[in-house]
Parts: sequence; C-alpha cells; structure tokens
Amino acid sequence: MASPALATSPIAEVICAPRSELVSQLTRLKGAEMTGMGLRDVETVMEIWTSPRGDWTLVQSYSDGRACILAMGEAWDMPARADKG
Repeated sequence: MASPALATSPIAEVICAPRSELVSQLTRLKGAEMTGMGLRDVETVMEIWTSPRGDWTLVQSYSDGRACILAMGEAWDMPARADKG
C-alpha cells in the first residue's frame, strides 16, 4: 500500500533572529520589502514581506527586538481593492 505524499515546506521550523538581521536578510538576499503589517497584540506585529518574483514571507516581530519567520511561499498576488463609497 502506498503512503500519501507529504507536502514539502520551504522551512521545516520557525526561524528567529534579531529583527534587524532578519530584515537585512530579506531585503539583501531576497529583494523583499514589507508590503503589509498588522498589530497582533500590544507586543507583537505580523508582517508580510514580498519580493518582485512573487515570493512571500510571514514575519512576526516582537517588542523585544526579535522576529521570527512563520511561513514562506510563492506566487503572492495583491488583488485590486474596489473602492467603497
């Protein structure tokens, strides 16, 4: 009996580093820029970093100066928003 194929992940575990180092890696090595962010709680910010190639990275930044990559992927798309009015 064949076993089901497991999905592969670009990262096998959460990667954490000082935020300045993580931002440097994202911008220098991947050409990424922060394209969205939102407050998770009083000490945590969620950030979406995207590159011109369509790669995306979900980063969680903490008030103590560290940040963690929670997920990564490809084919990021920003659909146009309809004006509400």
